[in-house]
Amino acid sequence: MNIVLVHPEIPQNTGNIARTCAATGTVLHLIEPLGFSLADRYLKRAGLDYWNLMEYHVYCDIEDFMLHHPGIRAHYATTKAPRSYHEAEYRDGDYLFFGCETRGLPENLLQKVYDRCVRIPMREEARSLNLANSAAIVLYEALRQNGFPGLSTKGSLTGRDEEDGPWLDYI
Repeated sequence: MNIVLVHPEIPQNTGNIARTCAATGTVLHLIEPLGFSLADRYLKRAGLDYWNLMEYHVYCDIEDFMLHHPGIRAHYATTKAPRSYHEAEYRDGDYLFFGCETRGLPENLLQKVYDRCVRIPMREEARSLNLANSAAIVLYEALRQNGFPGLSTKGSLTGRDEEDGPWLDYI
C-alpha cells in the first residue's frame, strides 16, 4: 500500500504516520510544501527509530508526484466524501491520499475524483479526526481487505513481567 500526504503541516502527525508505514510495509509519499523540515526533531521523535524500516519519497508538488506515478489506483480521504471508507474496494498497491491538517485535500481535486473519495464516519458536529488516526484507520481497512499481506497477525506473551501487578486482584 501507499500513503500520500499532500502538504502535511504538523511533524508529529507525519512522524506517527511514518511509524504506521514502517509497521505495515507501506510506502509514504510526501508532497511539498511541508510545514516542517524532515530533520525536525518532533518528526523523528514521533517516528521513533522506525525510519530505517520504511520507504518514503518526497515530491516538489503534485505534478512531480503524478509524473513518477502515472495511472495509479487511488482513494482520497475527505470529510466531504459520499461514502464510508469501508465501502471502498482496496487492492494491493493502492494509493491512499490525505490532505493537510487545516484544509484537507483541495476541492478542485475532489470534484474530479469524487467517485473515489472516502470518509470516516463521525458525528456531524465534529470537524474531522486527527490526520495520523485517519491514515491508520483507512490503511488498516485496506490491509484487512487484502489479508494483511506480509504482516504478523498473531502475538505471544513474553514472560518478562518481574512481578504481579495490582490489577490481578481485580480480574
